[in-house]
Amino acid sequence: MTPQDKILIVDFGSQVTQLIARRVREAGVYSEIVPFDRAEQALSPVLPKAIILSGGPASVHETGTPRVPQAVFDAKVPVLGICYGEQAMVAQLGGVVEGGHTREFGRAELEITGATPLFDGIWQEGDRAPVWMSHGDRVTRLPPGFRAVAISNGAPFAAIADDTRRLYGVQFHPEVVHTPDGAALIANFVHRIAACAGDWTMAQFRATEIAKVRAQVGKGRVICGLSGGVDSAVAALLIHEAIGDQLICIFVDHGLLRENEAREVASLFRGHYNIPLIAVDAGARFLAALQGVVDPEAKRKTIGRLFVEIFEEEGERLGQVDFLAQGTLYPDVIESVSFTGGPSVTIKSHHNVGGLPERMRLKLIEPLRELFKDEVRALGRELGLPPAFVNRHPFPGPGLAIRIPGEVTEEKLAILRQADAIYLDEIRKAGLYDTIWQAFAVLLPVRTVGVMGDARTYDFACALRAVTSTDGMTADYYDFSHDFLGAAARRIINEVRGINRVVYDITSKPPGTIEWE
Repeated sequence: MTPQDKILIVDFGSQVTQLIARRVREAGVYSEIVPFDRAEQALSPVLPKAIILSGGPASVHETGTPRVPQAVFDAKVPVLGICYGEQAMVAQLGGVVEGGHTREFGRAELEITGATPLFDGIWQEGDRAPVWMSHGDRVTRLPPGFRAVAISNGAPFAAIADDTRRLYGVQFHPEVVHTPDGAALIANFVHRIAACAGDWTMAQFRATEIAKVRAQVGKGRVICGLSGGVDSAVAALLIHEAIGDQLICIFVDHGLLRENEAREVASLFRGHYNIPLIAVDAGARFLAALQGVVDPEAKRKTIGRLFVEIFEEEGERLGQVDFLAQGTLYPDVIESVSFTGGPSVTIKSHHNVGGLPERMRLKLIEPLRELFKDEVRALGRELGLPPAFVNRHPFPGPGLAIRIPGEVTEEKLAILRQADAIYLDEIRKAGLYDTIWQAFAVLLPVRTVGVMGDARTYDFACALRAVTSTDGMTADYYDFSHDFLGAAARRIINEVRGINRVVYDITSKPPGTIEWE
């Protein structure tokens, strides 16, 4: 991959901006997302091959709403505006956008009225195509140089093109699956119009990142925090390949892990990879700090603070350490730089994506911060990580603490750990583990009265959750059979003292929502 083969995505606050990045990467081209107010800085030192303007919730005809930096148009690279991105481009280049017209939300039919490289091999004049709309405003007059190439019932300029300047706009959302030909349209933009080679691969990413790590670290020493999940494991393997024994991994057993987690992680890194590993038994320390803490965000911050303190202490014991490596992913970065200030900015508070505390002298290394979760798995396979580890379900930094609403106690942890292990065991026995993105048990802050045998019980209720996903940004519940749920529930109730009721959570996770993770 050459540095120039990059698509810059300017984010105006759409909940599905990350899907644009996914579609670009699926076309074999590297992409990055930046908030609109940081777009101008992102144009240097290397100019992207093209720019995509995302959708957003604002109305471009209202005062104070986001605008496209003029530098985007001055760059003279191809630009594709999507929904709000189209409207902002039109308004700033001399057209008109108005509110108060017929709104379009959901499925709509596009009528193709003109030819353009954007549609090559997909649609031709006269075709009708299903698309997904989500707009209340609409373009009513085009800027000079543009022409309409598609219309819909609610949008007389549903797709527009200025082929001379290579400026394009679509009112619909090609990035979502509800626009069946949308991925092909984005591929046309990056390949036919922007002339990107489409050769971005995990092997190239691996080589590029190894070179970056070597250049960044030099002769310094790095400590890497292992959590037991695939993200930190892949980060550690990549860094170890780059700098060898200059890397020392630190695994903090905070006492909030799944069953046998600590032993499995130590065995993999000490035995299979022979990577230097320090295991810190800090369960009592974390549990003491969490005593009386009920608020979920306070739990995350408490756990994150203790992690930083332990890394500092271990770094001092090791002597000269210069860097701290983390398995931060692209969704963490996207959520943490959300310009809207909505709930997403707090989701990943246990990751230091905003930087380490000022007192900490270590510099951050985050070699995975440009990857989505499924891309991290692909990199793990590229690095030779065993399939059983690559395909592990995601596990949050706060561990089981965030799956115990209310105060965390040793008793609750033991109950949840056993229930979670039984649930995952049943999933594996059914051959479903690799089909499901993430499955886990939650110990609800509710006690219920029940009768077991000849005795009354007053025990906890347990919720089971399982979702399907690609990148972890959105998720839908897994549709288990009643037979499976019945078998899992019976085992948990029979084998786990402290649980007398099991329920299954069938909620979904649209973009931007918070769940038990």
